[in-house]
Amino acid sequence: MIILENVNKSFKNVKVLNNLNISFEDKKITVVIGRSGEGKSVMLKHIVGLLRPDSGRVLFNDIDLNAINKKELNELRKKFGMVFQDGALFDSINIFENVAFPLRQHLKLSEGDIIKKVMSGLNDVGLSGIESKMPAELSGGMRKRVAVARAMILEPETVLFDEPTTGLDPIMSDVINNLIISTQKHFKYTGIIISHDIEGAYKTADTIAMLYEGAIIEKGDAEKFKTSDNPVVRQFVTGSMNGPIVI
Repeated sequence: MIILENVNKSFKNVKVLNNLNISFEDKKITVVIGRSGEGKSVMLKHIVGLLRPDSGRVLFNDIDLNAINKKELNELRKKFGMVFQDGALFDSINIFENVAFPLRQHLKLSEGDIIKKVMSGLNDVGLSGIESKMPAELSGGMRKRVAVARAMILEPETVLFDEPTTGLDPIMSDVINNLIISTQKHFKYTGIIISHDIEGAYKTADTIAMLYEGAIIEKGDAEKFKTSDNPVVRQFVTGSMNGPIVI
């Protein structure tokens, strides 16, 4: 279980997280929605210990990330996979080496075992046969799928997705959403997705939470959001310019 308790974070006197309280259910997918600048990415950075709260606690399986040293934090991070918004592939190495990178960094495996794991990982995301290609040779959707394969390669307990469908057409967005669902069922990880894509949230999430002005204002399943009477939630999920959210 990942829990953020009363987390506050400011940058240059601008409050980004405002007494944020949220828990992420083990082995389920939670999608955090909200407008740009509401603190979703800042929240993710707190979860993996890249940022520390000004006050409050971030707990991973009852471990307070503020209470452990750098070596312990680095060890804990091996339990996380991360799929960045742009894929964040290394442009100078081929797809095989991109996916193999975490294995070479963290495990002492034979080259044969690395090859087996990478090929299996690429097959899991429907990309067999592209291992010798360079990232620049792939479409945006293919790069996202490679990023998913790399995030899964160490079989992490938790996978974080930063706007996984941004920049993709509706068809490829659906491919990525289905991939998230299928990999979560296979690997049984705890999934945390931050997104603007409300239809994608409805499809992938066991739980949806909305972050607004640095705090969670609504949390529940898709049906709760579809029928919410909270005016902020209603404006966001319907995409209306009229409502309490200042444009």
